[in-house]
Amino acid sequence: MQSRLPSLRFTGATSLYETGLSDAPLAYSAGRICNGHYPEVDLSGYLILPGIIDLHGDAFERHITPRPNAPFPLISGLQGVDRDAATNGVTTAWLAQSWSWEGGARGADFAQTFAAALADYRPHALTDLRLQIRYETHDHDTVEQLLDTVARFGIGYVVFNNHLDEALDMWRDRPHEVWLWAKRAGRTGPELMDIVNAAKARTGEVPRRLCKLADAFDSLGVIYGSHDDPDGETRETYAMLGARICEFPTSVQAASVAKAVGDPVLMGAPNVVRGGSQAGNIGAAKLVRDGKCDVLVSDYHYPSLAMAAFRLVDDGIRTLPQAWAMISTVPAELMRLHDRGVIAPGRRADLCIVNASTRQVECTIAGGRITHLSGEAAHRFLSNTQCMTMAAE
Repeated sequence: MQSRLPSLRFTGATSLYETGLSDAPLAYSAGRICNGHYPEVDLSGYLILPGIIDLHGDAFERHITPRPNAPFPLISGLQGVDRDAATNGVTTAWLAQSWSWEGGARGADFAQTFAAALADYRPHALTDLRLQIRYETHDHDTVEQLLDTVARFGIGYVVFNNHLDEALDMWRDRPHEVWLWAKRAGRTGPELMDIVNAAKARTGEVPRRLCKLADAFDSLGVIYGSHDDPDGETRETYAMLGARICEFPTSVQAASVAKAVGDPVLMGAPNVVRGGSQAGNIGAAKLVRDGKCDVLVSDYHYPSLAMAAFRLVDDGIRTLPQAWAMISTVPAELMRLHDRGVIAPGRRADLCIVNASTRQVECTIAGGRITHLSGEAAHRFLSNTQCMTMAAE
């Protein structure tokens, strides 16, 4: 575990406190926000915002396997994604690991290996890295293995997927993409489709299995939801099951049903930044404007989190406090993390320090530890000799 700076006080910045934006000084000590007079760093021209809490990101796959046939050790991949997250203001992040009939890096055995690697790495991490399991509902024979993994590694977040129909449609319309998909798991296209068809034939087993998982998750205190709901009926079914988080709905109807029954909707921040979904699905910004999106997540691109918040502000869709809450306060509430998500006395010192002119994240502080420092902010810290002496000690 890395050491913390014992105490610091930031002056001159505009900070987003629990009560709103303010130019009042911000201090922390022993990893917690507090009131007090400590060694000061002048951050005039900066915004101090709550650390970003990312509920779904799979950018780690790119760090582990930067090219399809060039995997790297898991430890180096975790180190890379850890620094990637910290550089972009993220202080808590869920890594979205698939548990699927696809096999390979998205299969049950790899998911277990990855969970073990993450458990070993977490004490050394800059960012509070956690694991989300994306369970394919038609991965029929691994339920006990899944429950054992969730219990053994304390995994607190699971979402249900069903991509069988997507695979069948792709095989019919774009078979070359199935071949590429299969290759990642060391299979041919027909071999992958044999697995898909066999899984589809056992669809009748799915409802009872999901009920079993839901009961177990309730007992374990696991938060669970669903991913890529295609329609309102699917979302309603998951809601009745207890899978209340609606992650990446692919239709307005699914998002509307979620909001009608009080379920939170999560969408990708890159969707907002790029002005639409890269897969051709619904636009996240429109859902936000219509009050049908509660949280933005990194999906595959950590820089998009802060960028999306500022995009919502620039487009007049949300104020800065409202937009930033979608990547800090609301995610903390959904995950029952009552010690973070806002800047207030007694909360964790999780801070994202942004250059107000360039909107670049120049400093990230997670639990009172500086996990990223660059640009002019680095010069401000370095110019405070007392601060640097304390850091050295």
